[in-house]
Amino acid sequence: MNHEHLILMEPVRLALQGIADRMQSRMMRAAYSSIAREGGDCAAAVFLPDGRLLAQARSLPLLLGSLIPAVAGLLRRCPVEAMADGDAWLMNDPWSGGTHLPDLIVVRPVFGGGAVVALAAAILHHQDVGGVAAGSIPPDATEIYQEGLRIPPVRWRVAGAPDPHIEALLSANSRTPGNLLGDLNAQWSAVSLGAEETAALRARTGAAFEAVCEALLAQSERLTREALRAAPDGEWHWRDQLDGDGISDTPVRIAVALRKRGDTLHIDFTGSSPQTRGPVNASPSSMVSAILFFMRSLAPQAPNNAGCLVPASWVLPEGSVVNPRLPAAVNARTATLKLACNALLGAWSSGAAREPMAANAGVATVLSLGGARADGQRWLFTEIIASGAGASARSDGTSGVSTDVGNARNTPLEVIESEAPVRVHCYAVREGSGGAGRFSGGHGVRRVYELLEGHGSVSYRGERHVSRARGSEGGGDGAPSAARIERTDGRVDVLPARARVDWSAGDRLVIETAGGGAWGEAMPRQ
Repeated sequence: MNHEHLILMEPVRLALQGIADRMQSRMMRAAYSSIAREGGDCAAAVFLPDGRLLAQARSLPLLLGSLIPAVAGLLRRCPVEAMADGDAWLMNDPWSGGTHLPDLIVVRPVFGGGAVVALAAAILHHQDVGGVAAGSIPPDATEIYQEGLRIPPVRWRVAGAPDPHIEALLSANSRTPGNLLGDLNAQWSAVSLGAEETAALRARTGAAFEAVCEALLAQSERLTREALRAAPDGEWHWRDQLDGDGISDTPVRIAVALRKRGDTLHIDFTGSSPQTRGPVNASPSSMVSAILFFMRSLAPQAPNNAGCLVPASWVLPEGSVVNPRLPAAVNARTATLKLACNALLGAWSSGAAREPMAANAGVATVLSLGGARADGQRWLFTEIIASGAGASARSDGTSGVSTDVGNARNTPLEVIESEAPVRVHCYAVREGSGGAGRFSGGHGVRRVYELLEGHGSVSYRGERHVSRARGSEGGGDGAPSAARIERTDGRVDVLPARARVDWSAGDRLVIETAGGGAWGEAMPRQ
């Protein structure tokens, strides 16, 4: 690499990071749905024309990593040579690189000098894409066809104009078509900004752009390999389990083995349970999110691109909960990814990490509430509720926080109460739910909702109702999650980790998320 390219590396890295972050900000500002606008359940990234991740927003790892196989799936269907300026492609199919059906992905080519020089991508969790339950996250689904409209890569816009037939099809399958089209337009705005700014960056740097991008990918790889070489060689294992699959309460294993040799790492999920009948299956594209998060954590100072994945290889056994066959249900894959992250971090912490940590709670509760007001008007919203982080040898775990692949924000109570006939009576740290020890685990969250009028449905996707986040070095485990509906007639319906139930005006929904594990034995009282 010549001197000019070396001088350009840091300015181009910062410029690309800025582009991805501004794409993210524009998408959130323009989004219609509160889960994207307030919760930030969306992500943006820039890719090279061959599908390698070049820069990603500092947003939601749960979605960012999955954009890599999504773009690869698009390129298998449509090579860049067949793309035109102003095109945009749309998809959500888990067997074409998608995650679960509410996550719609938009990709726009970036042109410079008459050729595609990059790809701008945006993914957003949409409020509703059809299926048997409002919100398109039915916790009792047994096949993908119950979860909503499945979309392979299709050309959605030509010369910037949307295909009205595709938009009519989308609208006809959504309970909230206005939100769906509005959020899609937010994604289009984001990728258009990405295309404009990336093209301008390429024009400013000229022929050096491609060489500098290659150098940034190589730098990320080099720094990740250095981090691996600094750790001892070895093989480490971790097992965790989901509280059933939504259909059966039989535990679902998540098993991982890490084999580290020199500057390479092999990640093997062999031993995880076979694919389940319920919707906790995670497509390989979803699992890439967990793997990318873990590899990025090894060298966080490295450029934020896919170079960190080069030293890694992985096995996701076909027909398992981490690589299911069609037509598996997949909408509740978040719990699987969270525990997969805990397994990766736990295995690494047990043998390679300089400072072992206790397990995070591993819970990101996804709640979708929908129904009709007394006058018949329909309403719907989805939100994500955090839990507790694990403690370390230096400090207590943080309470009420999204960890690892989770980075979503809470939905403000004022927004919930303005969008739905719901009153939130309690939003608080769930004191005592973090594990006890020298350094306590972070506490979970307690939320209490009351339905004010009409009737409605609750789609609840939680985790850790039975299992617990493990403590470390003698520290205590975190408390499990709990959820229930307190009926107006005095009955209390206790909810399992995944449930779909109805409620009526006056009923209260109580959700308590799990706490993180503690570090070290509690100091004896003097």
